[in-house]
Amino acid sequence: MPNFAPVDEQLAYIKKGSAEIVKESELRSKLERSLKTGKPIRVKAGFDPTAPDLHLGHTVLLRKLKHFQDLGHTVIFLIGDFTGMIGDPTGRSATRPPLSREQIEQNAETYKAQVFKILSPEKTVVDFNSRWFSKFTAEDFIRLCAKYTVSQMLEREDFHKRFHDEKPIAVHELLYPLAQGYDSVALEADVELGGTDQKFNLLVGRELQRSYGQESQVVLTTPILEGLDGVNKMSKSLGNAIGIHEPPLEMYGKVMSISDEMMWRYYELLTDVRTEKIAQMKQDAATGKAHPMALKKELARSIVADFHSAEAASKAAEDWTKQFQKHEAPEDIVQMDLTLTPEMARRIVDTGSPDDPCDETAVKFDKVYVRSSEPDALSMGYFDVDIRSRRSDPNSKNLFAAAIRTDKLLVQAGLVSSATEAGRKRKERAVKINGELVTVAQIAKFIPGEMVVSVGRKLKKVKITL
Repeated sequence: MPNFAPVDEQLAYIKKGSAEIVKESELRSKLERSLKTGKPIRVKAGFDPTAPDLHLGHTVLLRKLKHFQDLGHTVIFLIGDFTGMIGDPTGRSATRPPLSREQIEQNAETYKAQVFKILSPEKTVVDFNSRWFSKFTAEDFIRLCAKYTVSQMLEREDFHKRFHDEKPIAVHELLYPLAQGYDSVALEADVELGGTDQKFNLLVGRELQRSYGQESQVVLTTPILEGLDGVNKMSKSLGNAIGIHEPPLEMYGKVMSISDEMMWRYYELLTDVRTEKIAQMKQDAATGKAHPMALKKELARSIVADFHSAEAASKAAEDWTKQFQKHEAPEDIVQMDLTLTPEMARRIVDTGSPDDPCDETAVKFDKVYVRSSEPDALSMGYFDVDIRSRRSDPNSKNLFAAAIRTDKLLVQAGLVSSATEAGRKRKERAVKINGELVTVAQIAKFIPGEMVVSVGRKLKKVKITL
């Protein structure tokens, strides 16, 4: 028989990071009955395998499932392979094309591999709603549809808006909330979890369970996690997300970039730290007993350890400190080699006096463009172009003074996806070379040579060879 904690203690842990519980009194009753009988409650969350590349925003719900798991209850991770072919209309202003069976099966396998970074594989029940829907007949679907009305469906905000705007609502979309609701009937769920945007679908499950003679499930919604900007919903399309497959150092650095205020939100939604402990840390930070930087480092270490390992988290912390506090490059920094042929470079050798203009000659190497006489190029004092001192260097005859286009360099180093993005990053003051802020379009550089180039938290060593 499971050894359940007292009900009040369980409720406090469950409520941490929850947006709404419908109804809390019912949840208490279920927990009290569970404690009395020794039978765990059944907690369900459904996932349509449509976006298998998860970021931390997706893991808020998984974290809450884990909390139920920690308390000894049965967690059912339901993969909606059947409903995925319908397509969830939540938040959609237009009909979404259904996925193929092949796409769904491929995404489902990816999903399972990712969620077990948080959930325990041994304690998690993985199910597929095709197990019951594949047996549904036309008569079964008609009987299911008879339990809900069109007017009830139009109470849903996105349906109501599309109806008002005279935009089409496909019949199969109306089936989605009913199919998701029936999942709770088939699983006899005691609790169903979902994001705040899923509330309508979750409440349909409560009503359908009553229609089928079952006790209504408790609905628990989790909030939407803000991204790195602290304002918008975490989203890869907005560029403010932390992917769970990102390298440890990049993940660690992104967590360290959030504001001190947002740190508490991340502690609440992305860790297992209890509410009272978070309150104590907040107080310690406010009174000066603990430094916010140290608390944020612990948050970053915890998140990286969840998705990689404790060793990877420690290494990421060490490398981040070297890079951003001691201004040293990590030992395992990725190196990018760019090759410049002597034929391409021969016209940009400085053969005159420092006061004489160089020949205006542009050359190209591996799509990185250099020009020798741009006005903002060789005068850049914080780079390694010092003509006078170089002349006294016995190796100077093997060096070429060049001006390299910053944006092209960032693209070729794989730090940005386009020159347009590179230009935007320069304007945002997010580009550094050898620890120095770079906002100009061209940099002065002696080649061959190497430099440490960073865009935000991304970092690479670029080696230019002849």
